[in-house]
Amino acid sequence: MQVELKVTPDKYLPHRYAGASGDFNPIHIDKEFAEQVGLPSNILHGLYSMAQVARACTTAAGGDPRSLRRLSVQFRGMGLPEQEIVVTGADTGERDGRTVLGLEAAQGDNKIIKNAEAELTSAP
Repeated sequence: MQVELKVTPDKYLPHRYAGASGDFNPIHIDKEFAEQVGLPSNILHGLYSMAQVARACTTAAGGDPRSLRRLSVQFRGMGLPEQEIVVTGADTGERDGRTVLGLEAAQGDNKIIKNAEAELTSAP
């Protein structure tokens, strides 16, 4: 099973995600503040990036979110709004009757999630 998902978060996504998640850290929603503390711009929430990995898995498994039984990721880079995120992955085997996928998410050469692993099963 091959996995690929491409999504480009718009400049307002961090604000919407802050409202949904309750995480209003200014590094996510205030570009000027983020730049003052040494970041290139305001950055995406890590859990938003993880959600895109989960979305890619469930899409590859037919769209039922119940098929995703386990997901682990390593946050490795800062994701930026208005830059395409590409999630890629492939079947790496089977464990306890579940399909195991190895995945990563990147914006160009910037790997924002590495060494992700998901376990998928047939949804009930």
